Amino acid sequence: MKIVEYADQEMLAIDLANVLAGELTATLEHEDRALFVVPGGSTPGPVFDDLCDADLDWARVDVMLSDERWVPEVHVRSNTRLIRERLLTGRAAKARYLPLYAKAEAPEEVLPELEANITPDLPISVLLLGMGADMHTASMFPGADGLEEALARNAPVLVAMRGGGAPEPRVTLSARVLNEAMSKHLIITGQQKRAALERARGLPHPEAPIAAVMSDLIVHWAE
Repeated sequence: MKIVEYADQEMLAIDLANVLAGELTATLEHEDRALFVVPGGSTPGPVFDDLCDADLDWARVDVMLSDERWVPEVHVRSNTRLIRERLLTGRAAKARYLPLYAKAEAPEEVLPELEANITPDLPISVLLLGMGADMHTASMFPGADGLEEALARNAPVLVAMRGGGAPEPRVTLSARVLNEAMSKHLIITGQQKRAALERARGLPHPEAPIAAVMSDLIVHWAE
């Protein structure tokens, strides 16, 4: 794990957007398409604002979330809603979006079809993750039902998650799939999350799921 520190959050957003755009461009130089996986939440929003107008061949980029709440896209808590408003706009509107939600009562009912839509694009070309102060990443929350499966070496592509403080069911990419990404980045801000990240280094994966994806991870941090 490598930590890159920035003078402030504005510089973090600008520089990280440039890094991600450069890695996507490099991927497209030798691959037909690039798979770009991003987190929900408020922290990456400024990065998306800068990245959406990057001059690259967005029509050859597939964008998907690392995890999604099991709510319709129009719901205020939908990560997809955030992505459409702040990333899949401007030049990036040409990208193809791969959803992690389908109309069904429970995620288990449609996981096979969601996986079938994703698997041909794997492995992930460029991965951007977020992390909570509880050391969760994607929807791998300490104490959640499904966490053991999501952390397993032979984990499926997608895992349904419940509990761990999340008010609704979620779907997450497994740690195995995240770790197979060609490049891995984490964005965090503030001293609380920086301290949590340092603490996670010495904890078992079920207690600190972010530790399961630390290998070759580049962390981008600002106060």
